[in-house]
Amino acid sequence: MQNLTKELVIVLDFGGQYTQLIARRVRECRVYCEIVPYHTPAAAILGRQPRGVIFSGGPASVYQEGAPRCDPALYRAGVPILGICYGMQLMTLDLGGEVRPAAYREYGKTSLEVLAAERLFAGMGPRELCWMSHGDTVVAPPPGFVVAARTVHTPVAAMWDVDRRLYAVQFHPEVTHTPRGREIFARFLYDICGCHGLWNMSSFLDDAVRSIREEVGGKGRAICALSGGVDSAVAAVLVHRAIGDRLICVCVDHGLMRKGEPEEVRRVFQDRFHIPLVMVDAADRFLGRLAGVADPEAKRKIIGEEFIRVFEEEAHKLGKIDYLVQGTLYPDVVESGTGTSATIKSHHNVGGLPAEMRLQLIEPLRWLFKDEVRILGEKLGLPEEVLWRHPFPGPGLAVRVLGPVTRKKLEIVREADAIVVEEIKKAGLYREVWQAFAVLPEMKSVGVMGDERTYAYTVVVRAVQSQDAMTADWCRLPYEVLEAIASRIVREVKGVNRVVYDITSKPPATIEWE
Repeated sequence: MQNLTKELVIVLDFGGQYTQLIARRVRECRVYCEIVPYHTPAAAILGRQPRGVIFSGGPASVYQEGAPRCDPALYRAGVPILGICYGMQLMTLDLGGEVRPAAYREYGKTSLEVLAAERLFAGMGPRELCWMSHGDTVVAPPPGFVVAARTVHTPVAAMWDVDRRLYAVQFHPEVTHTPRGREIFARFLYDICGCHGLWNMSSFLDDAVRSIREEVGGKGRAICALSGGVDSAVAAVLVHRAIGDRLICVCVDHGLMRKGEPEEVRRVFQDRFHIPLVMVDAADRFLGRLAGVADPEAKRKIIGEEFIRVFEEEAHKLGKIDYLVQGTLYPDVVESGTGTSATIKSHHNVGGLPAEMRLQLIEPLRWLFKDEVRILGEKLGLPEEVLWRHPFPGPGLAVRVLGPVTRKKLEIVREADAIVVEEIKKAGLYREVWQAFAVLPEMKSVGVMGDERTYAYTVVVRAVQSQDAMTADWCRLPYEVLEAIASRIVREVKGVNRVVYDITSKPPATIEWE
């Protein structure tokens, strides 16, 4: 992506779960960025000529044995660096300052006293709110640094050395709880790094098409794993624009799709976009392999492996196929622990891929967030009903049926899920909700229906609001909508006598239950 990386910023990942949010904030400023592990050699980073480098936070203490360290040559390179939380503490330790365990651990919203209303804090008042989350603190900055901000319990909450172009903050400007965090990033990117904000979806589209054409070549052929969801749909149309009918979409009905989804895929992609499409009925195959499997990680890996095997078989039928296109997004990569962050869960198309594959992967959306994918989809001309369809996990309903998957359970959760979506659409709330669906736990409870005792399943309704799926809050749906959902599920879905509503945010929960 040569055009995009003319204004490249590198985010050095020290294992913080907020690292991906840093990338989001940089991109919101229309500057392209990539995340690399903390141990990446300085030569590899500087060889890409970044405009700036950002050190992320992380869970370690800098003075502990084995704590993550960066290549010290970065400090001498003259490239602007912004250290955040752990990144600030590491910068302090590396350059001769002092870090100690904090007498009072700060967590949550904190009042920041701005001592230098310039540079990162230009235009800010003497007091601003920020989000703290740290157990160690900088008690003395390195030689040459000035203290730019402090809090009641943190004597050095921000610092910088203008001559060496080194900046650091103890708080987290990337989270929404720091109200002026985006301004801080903008100051760093524009005023300090000299960026101009050239990155947008139009430039990404042009670069992606060119990159795909170069990778596939003039004769290469590809198949796309098309599920009907937003991600695979955008990936399919993007690659089709790049290589035309040398792309064949393959939709595998694994028996785990939403109600009416296979028919919708055919209608949109074959009839509207005229993209070559192969429909594969593999429900028996998938459900056979999933029989009796309760562990969610095992389910994901089984489904991931079967997906690849089915595509390899279909590719063999279609002649020489070289590539497999997938709609992998950046949150999938992060949560699968492919960087230095902890593994949250294996996504079927990332951590769940089999070790040996005969097709080369093309993942054109791998570094995009969901909202960026939707913008890209608009540029590609995808219809609104596809672009704004709620996210759906790659393993499908298998991870919304807790415990072993059976056809009966799938039918229950499929019908309940359709009701949830229908009622939210009827209330005019579909675009306001990031994701809404039904979950079937491995439990039954006593109820009364028609004056008779029942012992039937409980359905959990989950609805969340989010921007990127990395964090989420539960939706405060109107009571009348919840009542309509519960009433219809109990009345229309055989085998269910109770409906409950999940009011847990992410974190500590994930959006999906498995």
